[in-house]
Amino acid sequence: MESTRQQKVARLQQKDLADIFLRYAKQQHGVLISVTEVRVSPDLSVSNVYLSIFPPQRAQEIMEDILISAPQIRGELGQKERFQLRIIPELHFHLDTTLDQMEHIDELLGK
Repeated sequence: MESTRQQKVARLQQKDLADIFLRYAKQQHGVLISVTEVRVSPDLSVSNVYLSIFPPQRAQEIMEDILISAPQIRGELGQKERFQLRIIPELHFHLDTTLDQMEHIDELLGK
C-alpha cells in the first residue's frame, strides 16, 4: 500500500513528465507519448514510469531514445520540481503494453 506522500509525488511527477514528453513528441512528428502511471518507492528515491507510445510500431525505437536521454529528462524534471522535492528520484522507464494486450484479447474474443 502506497503512502499518501508517495501518491502525491507520483501524481506530481506524472503531470510534469507528461509536459516534458509532450515537447519531446512534438519533435518526433506523428508520435504520441502518454505517461500512464508513475510508481514511487517508499523512500522516494526511485520512480518507475510507465509510458504508452503511439504508433506501437515505433515504440521500441522511441523507448531506446528515452532511455538514452533519461539523465536529461531527470534534470528537466528536477528544474520543474525543485521547490517541491528535496531529492529528485532516479527514473526507470517501462513500456506500458496494457492497451495492446486488451486489443489483442478483444481480437481473440471476436469483438
